[in-house]
Amino acid sequence: MPSTVKSLKVTYNDASEKGTFTNGDFVNGQVILEVTKECKVESLYVKFKGKAEVLWTERHGKTTVTYHSKNKYFSIKHYFIQEGNATGSDLLPPGSHVFSFNFQFPLQEMPSSFTGSVGKVVYLLETRLSRSMRLSTKDTIKIPFVTKAVPNSLNELMTPQHESKDKKMHLFNSGTVAMDVKIEKSGFFPGEGLKIIAYIQNSSSREIKPKYCIYRKHSFFAKGKRRLDTKDLLKEVGEPIPPSASLTVNRVITIPLDVEPSILNCEILKVEYRLRVYLDVKYASDPEIKFPITIVPVSQASAVSANMLSASGGFEFGSFGYQNPTSWDTFSTPQPFEQPPAYEDHGIYPSLMNYGSKQ
Repeated sequence: MPSTVKSLKVTYNDASEKGTFTNGDFVNGQVILEVTKECKVESLYVKFKGKAEVLWTERHGKTTVTYHSKNKYFSIKHYFIQEGNATGSDLLPPGSHVFSFNFQFPLQEMPSSFTGSVGKVVYLLETRLSRSMRLSTKDTIKIPFVTKAVPNSLNELMTPQHESKDKKMHLFNSGTVAMDVKIEKSGFFPGEGLKIIAYIQNSSSREIKPKYCIYRKHSFFAKGKRRLDTKDLLKEVGEPIPPSASLTVNRVITIPLDVEPSILNCEILKVEYRLRVYLDVKYASDPEIKFPITIVPVSQASAVSANMLSASGGFEFGSFGYQNPTSWDTFSTPQPFEQPPAYEDHGIYPSLMNYGSKQ
């Protein structure tokens, strides 16, 4: 026997060319309900919501422990048909019925959409049809969201980084190796070139090779526990430096185009990136330097780049998501937000001493 409800589907209209939404954007769409015969409906609604969630399990002896945490950012429900109404609109004739809706993303601070191994940040539309003595029918669709908030202040994104390291060789090597490394700023867009300047001194008895690696870190937090997932995104090798030689090396590494933006404004998960510069020394542990880098969404490239060029003249932020109108007329600069507390300063961030070397 054919079902009375042939289909229920929720869709939205993507009015932008970029394919993503951000703070303050409107989401217009339709719920399409198709019924094969007259249908009495108790309720029909669409819900617009955003949340972050992490979930994983671990075995401790014979016990399985579930780690779960959730942050809800917003939840807005709109009824097309509501139980108890007296309008008669709950009795639908056969055919296709279209119900339109209009929501707006809140201007509050929220992380970008994200899917990881044990955690996610999702923004979605969910429609649900309820009928008496029947199982509910529902449909959902995800909406890609990129936060308008730059995950660091502009000054921090433009701050150069500099570090030095030296190491005395032992066993099959003698002498020392040293490196002094600089990068010109801390914030980058996917596809942008990251410039590295390294002065390398090889006072050892073997040749050494400078190597470069960009890797990402996914951190998930629940019940005071941290779950860490790291992945190397690219590796490059420089020219060898012979024994008893010094050299200044200039290297430009292109940030992969498909990297997701950094997420630093979520209590239960983080997306971070590191540049690792190290010297490949045979028969010895490799001296290394790590720089944290921030990946800014491509959708913010024009606004942030314009302000970076004008930063020397100074600027100030207005309300969230909009720059001070007295200072700017063309570009919209997001409000920066504070970094989450350091791991050691917050109860949800346990000590990292027990987690691998890629910190």
